[in-house]
Amino acid sequence: MDDSDAAALGRFLTLSDTAEILAITPAEALELVRSNELPAIRIGSSHLWRVERVILESYIEAKYEEARRLSLWEQSDFGNIPEISGGRVMRPRSHPSDSPR
Repeated sequence: MDDSDAAALGRFLTLSDTAEILAITPAEALELVRSNELPAIRIGSSHLWRVERVILESYIEAKYEEARRLSLWEQSDFGNIPEISGGRVMRPRSHPSDSPR
């Protein structure tokens, strides 16, 4: 969406506009709102849901970041355990019964 398209839509989007931008159905957009995954407000006497354009853009960016992190996690295949443990190599502690007497 370029700036002229965004300006034409205005600050608040209907669920249909939101669904079109996300390439999902309006029912799926409503479910995102009802589950609080996508913040929205009710505006006007009809109390229809509206999604602020900047909120939708932030939501999309967060989804990209989530996908990026998931991809990195799957690629790592636990390959760098010291990184996960804060850079320390964790060694199992000896149990007192393991020590020679």
